[in-house]
Amino acid sequence: MVLTTVSPLTDIVHNIGGGLIELHGLIPEGTDSHTFEPAPSDVRFISEADLIILNGLHLETPVERLVAANKKPATGTLKLGDGSITEKDWVFDFSFPKEKGDPNPHLWLNVAYAMRYAELVRDALAQLDPADKQIFEQNAQKYLVRLSQLDEAIHVAMKTIPDKNRRLITYHDSFAYFCPRYGCAVIAAIQPSDFSEPAPQDVAALIDQLKMEHVPAIFGSEVFPSKVLRQIGKEAGVKYVSTLRDDDLPGPPGSPEHTYIGMMIEDVSTIVHALGGRDESLKRLDPADRVR
Repeated sequence: MVLTTVSPLTDIVHNIGGGLIELHGLIPEGTDSHTFEPAPSDVRFISEADLIILNGLHLETPVERLVAANKKPATGTLKLGDGSITEKDWVFDFSFPKEKGDPNPHLWLNVAYAMRYAELVRDALAQLDPADKQIFEQNAQKYLVRLSQLDEAIHVAMKTIPDKNRRLITYHDSFAYFCPRYGCAVIAAIQPSDFSEPAPQDVAALIDQLKMEHVPAIFGSEVFPSKVLRQIGKEAGVKYVSTLRDDDLPGPPGSPEHTYIGMMIEDVSTIVHALGGRDESLKRLDPADRVR
């Protein structure tokens, strides 16, 4: 069995392993992955796993503690984020300040890093099951082509946003690796680093900033519903969009859009429409998983 954590990682692994692996995602969709505490029943999955794939970068610290205490001695642990960037490339920001020591872990929202994740998964599965190495490599090659097409479509869509609007204010700071890749800037995040609601003085400062910056929209989160965002948007006179996702796949399980690619298409379409751009390049993509 291969054990993963958040849904985008689980879907990436599925696209490489297909029906050759038994796959289990540990963190339920719609759950805050930063604060998720595994239940005692999760120990069974950890103890039975032959390979455990995490994001790393301090995202799943409670899970890592449980893994260290309960995995089989021969079970390998792969941290995709740690295998994709080094400490010098860590990003600290609004929700992940440097003084706390936890870098922003959301690499997968940059498709180039998702492609690196797929390569790492391919190699790990081939090491786990050498007899099926060729199939894992073929699956990875096909998936990497699709991810490359997604990456290019996002570039095209983001360029349609007027220059002055290519600025994001989000609730949870998930887009720190997305924006440098796709030509935008995160200028604020509303959620404090302890994942609580912002203090009244912070809300007032953000309203003033929005009025000064003339940003057309602010973005909420599927996983972190917050009434304060609607208040901020209303008082600042900007559109409030509540549906950005970072690890919650769209649509019901089994639907074509319930994939990592589907999540990225939906997120970027949401951003582009709210900021005055067009998403024709994204509409040409098929979000459905094609692996068997």
